[in-house]
Amino acid sequence: AMRHGVAPKTLHVDAPSSHVDWDSGAVQLLTEAREWSNGDRPRRAAVSSFGVSGTNAHVILEQAPDVENASASNDPTDSTHRVDTGISATTDETGTDAGTGVLVWRLSGRSREALVGQARRLADFVAADAGLDAADVGWSLLQRSRFEHRAVVVGADRDQLLAGLASLGTDTPAVNTVTGTGTGAGKTVLVFPGQGAQWVGMGRELLDTAPVFAQAIEECEHAFSAWVDWSLTEVLRGSGDAPSLDRVDVVQPVSFAVMVGLARLWAAFGVVPEAVMGHSQGEIAAAH
Repeated sequence: AMRHGVAPKTLHVDAPSSHVDWDSGAVQLLTEAREWSNGDRPRRAAVSSFGVSGTNAHVILEQAPDVENASASNDPTDSTHRVDTGISATTDETGTDAGTGVLVWRLSGRSREALVGQARRLADFVAADAGLDAADVGWSLLQRSRFEHRAVVVGADRDQLLAGLASLGTDTPAVNTVTGTGTGAGKTVLVFPGQGAQWVGMGRELLDTAPVFAQAIEECEHAFSAWVDWSLTEVLRGSGDAPSLDRVDVVQPVSFAVMVGLARLWAAFGVVPEAVMGHSQGEIAAAH
């Protein structure tokens, strides 16, 4: 709606509520789609969610800045949606943007000295071949191994990137160069959700394509059989005689089974969490 400038018709409303005085105030029910002009301000909208469990949320969304205007703006006083990197896009003889945006060259080495040497060698290599595309160089650098000592050179064109390499090659700080030491791989945590994340058909495809998931569901169904009068598999497949997920006594055990099945599937892929946690009924799956 924000992108196309059209406010859509309100869905699933046959008649306005009689509990609201629609004749007073500025709130109107959209019975038809209408043009959404923004004038000199970006479009903004609010989305409210009132959860059954008591969780209320209100999110305010703003129209994204125009891509062309955002990339062409070099006004140093305009701080909206911009991060000052100390660089600016180059322009051609017509004054228009001649580049495709900011590029990043990533380097690394096993020591600070190795990193500095890598910067010097790359600068010499790029400077010797005027035909090298800066974006292609950046892509190639991303394919290399990442060592402990790292640097990122940011530039809008070839000259800015080479200037950053020159500074890095002499171990001199520069506004468009960031250096640091990489840390080890982050630890994995699985978070199990509470009621409300379910949807009709969840897990259906995995039942047919992921044996590990299907086995976990089968085990849960066997464990449930002494306590429920419905089939877990039939609920997941949406069979005609299966009860609805709208029932609390159905959705909670079904969600538990899906969470357990997904956790075992991730484990089969080698993803073993360092910790597990859950929200609401998700705590039961996490404890399991």
